[in-house]
Amino acid sequence: MRHVKFGRTGLRVSQLCLGTMTFGLQCDEAQSVRILDAAFDGGVDFLDAADVYPLGGGLDTAGRTEEILGRWMGQKRHEIILATKCVGQMGPKPWNQGMSRKHILAAIDASLTRLKTDHVDLYQLHGFDPSTPIDEALEALDAVVRSGKARYVGVSNWMAHRLARAVGRTELKGLAPIVSVQPRYNLLFRTFERDLLPFCEEEGIAVIPYNPLAGGFLTGKHAAGPPPEGRFTLGRAGALYQARYWHDRQFEAVETLREVAREAGMSLATLAVRWVLSNPAITAPIIGASRPEQLGDSLAAAEAGPLPADLKEKLDDLTLAWRAVDADR
Repeated sequence: MRHVKFGRTGLRVSQLCLGTMTFGLQCDEAQSVRILDAAFDGGVDFLDAADVYPLGGGLDTAGRTEEILGRWMGQKRHEIILATKCVGQMGPKPWNQGMSRKHILAAIDASLTRLKTDHVDLYQLHGFDPSTPIDEALEALDAVVRSGKARYVGVSNWMAHRLARAVGRTELKGLAPIVSVQPRYNLLFRTFERDLLPFCEEEGIAVIPYNPLAGGFLTGKHAAGPPPEGRFTLGRAGALYQARYWHDRQFEAVETLREVAREAGMSLATLAVRWVLSNPAITAPIIGASRPEQLGDSLAAAEAGPLPADLKEKLDDLTLAWRAVDADR
């Protein structure tokens, strides 16, 4: 597993990051540990979590993923680059969510307790909270870094103009810089190529995209009809994934991509991850799994590296053409 520079920082991370949002709900603790072991043995030592994980269980399960990670890491903590996030709802009170200073400082302490560590390597805002002044949130993140509870800070699910403003405010005020962003990015969703990715490339901001396999959709394992039990049916999270991907047009696209992968001599999943890795703006895609053996295609993608230029161009042309057709509908 190659390690790559994390944006403009001096940190290096594994070229794949393991996402953990299903640990503790879709995957019980024993299965989660098997997945963690398989990823770690495969060279993936960059883990991404969030205080609200596992998605789909609401307040009843929030925090369970971090607890599983804390028990699993044990003496391995120094061998792991650990990331987690806050902003989502963690309690019944209105101040138990969002980007307020109160919530951010309380959330990092709660995450560290669950993770059984005194710091995380990357602490991220999981979304944007328009009700909080951006300077308040950035100053709270700066306090987290200065306290030693996080080494770096980043954001997730932010649009380009908000990230650009945050970068400018941290530079003006001398605060801990925003060093990374997590956007959704895959062969079926390329919207952020228009602004966010070019901005990150120019500014040296690490991009750790989630959904490189579209929640498993780009493995080709799903068929049209009611979704099977799993990620696409887990409460609000399942509804979100169905809205993103469970459409006839997407199933048609997968069949076309499956044929391209067959001709190229690789699995559809490996093709999809290699395509993401082929974008020079990308640092480390966040991969997921519900079984250890599902990691094989993604690990193979990292080992093989970016796609040949002609194959990437073919996929780019295909997916851009689909987007043009959809825009006309």
